[in-house]
Amino acid sequence: MERAYIGLGSNLAEPRQQLRGAIEALAGIAHSKLAAVSSLYLSDPLGPSDQPRYNNAVAALDTALPPLELLDALQAIEQAHGRERKAERWGPRTLDLDILLYGDRLIDEPRLRIPHYHLHARAFVLYPLSDIAPQDLRLPDGRTLSELLAACPFSGIERLDVPL
Repeated sequence: MERAYIGLGSNLAEPRQQLRGAIEALAGIAHSKLAAVSSLYLSDPLGPSDQPRYNNAVAALDTALPPLELLDALQAIEQAHGRERKAERWGPRTLDLDILLYGDRLIDEPRLRIPHYHLHARAFVLYPLSDIAPQDLRLPDGRTLSELLAACPFSGIERLDVPL
């Protein structure tokens, strides 16, 4: 089993319910065990500003699935939650599930890039990740989570103390 960290985001169709449903679905992925879930965060959208704020969280999943099989499972969950993949990048969505880290692997394939693209610069990912991962968590490039947090201000996000 390897520890994978999954980023969750939603800003359409009852976002908190979308994340709760996604967490239940993550817990049901074959050959995997849901290990932890961060607090809920609200964040400003990256893309067009005329969309609702995002609800974000990070989940830790211990899995025996190879990375691409895990990606397929996550995309099936997204689709079950009404996710429509459009050409517009950073647009509104019912559910977005991203593999942020997969063990200490560095993966650069057409369908999957780990660590996730721009992980180091996204407060809405790093701060929820820090809720459930050790501060000395080392990324494949050698940087630690605490180093990334120090370089990424807590701005444009809000931590909510509500259970998911």
